[in-house]
Amino acid sequence: MSSIAIERPVTGTVRDRHVSDFKELTKRVQEAGLLKRSYTYYWSKIIGLTFGGLALATAFVLIGNSWWQMALAVGLALLMTQVAFLGHDAAHRQIFVSGKWNEWISLILINLFVGMGHGWWQRKHTKHHQVPNKVGADPDIGGRVLAFTPEGYASRKNPLTRWLATQQGRFFFPLLLLEGVNLHVQGIKGVLSRGKVKRRWVELSFIAFRLGSYFALVFIILPPGKAAAFIGIQLAVFGLYMGSSFAPNHIGMPLVPPTAKIDFLRRQVLMSRNITGGRAVDTFMGGLNFQVEHHLFPSMSRPNLRKVAPIVRAHCEALGVKYTETTLMQSYRVVIAYLNRVGRGGLDVWACPLAAQYRV
Repeated sequence: MSSIAIERPVTGTVRDRHVSDFKELTKRVQEAGLLKRSYTYYWSKIIGLTFGGLALATAFVLIGNSWWQMALAVGLALLMTQVAFLGHDAAHRQIFVSGKWNEWISLILINLFVGMGHGWWQRKHTKHHQVPNKVGADPDIGGRVLAFTPEGYASRKNPLTRWLATQQGRFFFPLLLLEGVNLHVQGIKGVLSRGKVKRRWVELSFIAFRLGSYFALVFIILPPGKAAAFIGIQLAVFGLYMGSSFAPNHIGMPLVPPTAKIDFLRRQVLMSRNITGGRAVDTFMGGLNFQVEHHLFPSMSRPNLRKVAPIVRAHCEALGVKYTETTLMQSYRVVIAYLNRVGRGGLDVWACPLAAQYRV
């Protein structure tokens, strides 16, 4: 992850030009009709995933005390990740015009179906969208376990944590096996926090019902050993899938120093990475493979992201703004190499190959 080491003076003329850059793009997108909702797509997703969950629950009861249930645990993890992607879309108001409809669908999907914390995640994710990869501001690069920035590496004071940082690229994917547990724990901590939490009791009731009924069913059908294995596999695969889908989006892309001033279009495009591939990649990543377009138009319906990508790419090329896209496997190699580089103290925040380009 290189960094944009600039503090670009913003005059009225420059600001007007940069604002018009995004306005012009938005006008093209509106004229193409790509800001319209995709109700058929989303209702089919909601209904299909709901029936998929019911089918898995029925199969779980019918299979009973068997190690074949471990395969079902993997299937449940994959299904829950797809539901989480759908909850992400609702939280971004991609599904309905009505803000309330989006909010309630997101609460149902994230809290009731997945058992995660909606409010905690949305606050964190909204901040990330406002300042992607900005040092000291983007919560996604302020992790305590992994060092995503030189500041994060410097904060490791004792020899053990310093050594672990040097190996963090190797540990990244194994650590994702614990991310499912972490997401649930952070969600519960968020809804129980002392600060103001919108719809606290709704979230708490949904999460308690989801997790309580899930654990009860698993331990009723399976003996303790198999039940623990089922839950462990489900959470591990869920965490790995979630992390593998979000990691390629920004890790290894330019960092933004706290003092940098960057206009909206460049802030979103330069710090985001698209993943190439066909419809299978769209489904696997829940539309997150079009990260550039998602950051520019966060409320755009998922099916329209593939359609708008050529417009955005051409617009960026005309402006001379670097538009990054790569394969999924290549993005993982970049992520691992970047984390190793940061963990070994090899990243210079102020040396950025894009800085000169951005000044121009």
